[in-house]
Amino acid sequence: MSEQNQQQQSVSKRSPTDFLNLILGQRVFVRLNSGIDYKGVLACLDGYMNIAMEQTEEYVEGELRNRYGDVFIRGNNVLYISTA
Repeated sequence: MSEQNQQQQSVSKRSPTDFLNLILGQRVFVRLNSGIDYKGVLACLDGYMNIAMEQTEEYVEGELRNRYGDVFIRGNNVLYISTA
């Protein structure tokens, strides 16, 4: 089996939980259902996707609106999380 095929198989075997555990402590981008975006360091999260972030910036329509030390986001408001 080629190296590319092995990489594709290992990527396809990852679950969303694996991805979230992998990015703990890293800078992430979180989009809410309302369209508001948050960028910061992912401190922790639980099974309901409740998120705690540090060094967080809030963006509304692409413009920086606020900077926060810590942010807690209720999971049912999260549209998606990605690495920044």
